[in-house]
Amino acid sequence: MKASQIYEALTHFTKERLPAFVWGPPGIGKSSIVKQIASDHDYQFIDLRLSLLDPTDLKGIPFFDSARNEAVWASPDFLPKEPDSRGILFLDEINTAAPSVQAAAYQLVLDRKVGDYELPEGWSIIAAGNRENDRGVTFRMPPPLANRFVHLEMAVDFEDWKAWAYHYGIDAAVIGYLSFDKSKLFDFDPTRNERSFPTPRSWEYVHRILHSGVGEALLHEAIAGAIGKENSVDFLAFRKVMHRLPDIEAIVSGELKAVEEEDTKVLFALCAGLVNRLQQSKEKEEIDNVLAFSLSLPGEFAIMLVKDMQKNGIPVENAPQWEAWVQKFSYLLA
Repeated sequence: MKASQIYEALTHFTKERLPAFVWGPPGIGKSSIVKQIASDHDYQFIDLRLSLLDPTDLKGIPFFDSARNEAVWASPDFLPKEPDSRGILFLDEINTAAPSVQAAAYQLVLDRKVGDYELPEGWSIIAAGNRENDRGVTFRMPPPLANRFVHLEMAVDFEDWKAWAYHYGIDAAVIGYLSFDKSKLFDFDPTRNERSFPTPRSWEYVHRILHSGVGEALLHEAIAGAIGKENSVDFLAFRKVMHRLPDIEAIVSGELKAVEEEDTKVLFALCAGLVNRLQQSKEKEEIDNVLAFSLSLPGEFAIMLVKDMQKNGIPVENAPQWEAWVQKFSYLLA
């Protein structure tokens, strides 16, 4: 399932308090999706790493209650207590926990209680973990625990990632490079003993490195630490293309009507830069100027640019140039 489909499914599951398990390789954004759901719906969010706990940490420690003349369980303070609260209890990397800890989670997942503790009515449980063939440190999930979840398999989808990247203002060089070579968005091979490799998460790190103020002399090594040396060399070579871009402000203002450019790297970077720029204002005149400029682009790039504008809520259909654009590229849209 794509990230957007996982988001939609989990949104419905949380309303029904249906426990779900999201499977997928490292770095593709499993935990980010769950955090986003909590943020979008104003839920509290607790990220619980069972791999760091002992069974008694989850169930609590027994002590003697002299008033009741019986042993009771002291529930852990990291679990939600407020009866009217609403939130998501996220059990990340649950299959990296020892079997004894996983066993302690049985009752919490299905019955929503463990020991003397009971999860408030407004809370949902979502878990996530890497697959066994990803060669992470995992324990095989016992069938009784696995059967307590609805299991969803998450895959990397470039168009989903690109929509997210535009929304969060990821650097145009990153978007342009990955549009040019989509295979570099996620390149993880568990048989290779690599410390750094490209994933959606590590490309976000590249964006942050670019905006951290790291000098050009250190940029290669810094980016290599996120996506690997070969990928860093390739990306920085592409980034140099950004210096050849026409003036984006001149295009948006209508001063620059066309360019003669055949290098596909430049065109990919240019389209990403234009969409990023229009995200800042979405003024009708600027949209029309970009649409008019796109008439000078090769058909496949004009269509990619307009589709990305539409996906990011930039209203191209109301622009005066829209009819001319449709007439010119209708043969490619058929």
